Amino acid sequence: MESDRIIIEVKDLVKKFGWFVANDQLCFNVYQGEVFGFLGANGAGKTTAIRILCGLSKPTSGRVIVAGFDAFSQPEKIKKVIGYMSQRFSLYDDLTVYENIRLFGGIYGLTRSEIKKRSEELLNRLEIPDLRDRLIGSIPLGWKQKLAFSIAVLHKPKIVFLDEPTGGVDPITRRQFWELIYEASKQGITIFVTTHYMDEAEYCDRICILAEGKVKALGKPDQLKKTFNAETIDDVFYQIAREDKQT
Repeated sequence: MESDRIIIEVKDLVKKFGWFVANDQLCFNVYQGEVFGFLGANGAGKTTAIRILCGLSKPTSGRVIVAGFDAFSQPEKIKKVIGYMSQRFSLYDDLTVYENIRLFGGIYGLTRSEIKKRSEELLNRLEIPDLRDRLIGSIPLGWKQKLAFSIAVLHKPKIVFLDEPTGGVDPITRRQFWELIYEASKQGITIFVTTHYMDEAEYCDRICILAEGKVKALGKPDQLKKTFNAETIDDVFYQIAREDKQT
């Protein structure tokens, strides 16, 4: 992690929908090559913030800079330097593995020769060249997830956003998936990940926990456990949730 280089800067971010405040004065930085965990219960404001960081929605106020581009005025430039993967939608089941690679490679702006070269590298790295012409819908979920991540970083983005990427897969596959995350991080790609698995949060370099649209905790996993006198990040999360309900 290049701790001296900020790749995402969020200062006093506010996002309102009418009278409802989805994001309330959010402040945090993310560094190049960092694995940054973004946690919070449903309705905490995670999805709203991620949409802004991905250039899909504009903030109501505040400063949001992603890979050097302003979320207010340069959202289209942000989209060109990021990758995205979600649990709900990743790949097309009715296309083959290679057709998915070719489709997303084209969307990401890669040339035909680049798509061909990188698809071969991807399949060989995952040791699945024999799956090239298989329909995605016929492949086990674990392989789908690993393929989806590999395709999300096919164009070598500066940042990849992972929205609950390991939902529904077994613990062994989840661990293998995180090995792919670490590999991308070592290559300088910043990983911005949301997850409901608190044990996965322990794998992150730093964690930001949201509640009621506000940042309630930010720091390294060990630092947060010490601050909250907790044994696990799960305990930290529930302490914050309980405090939030009491206020």
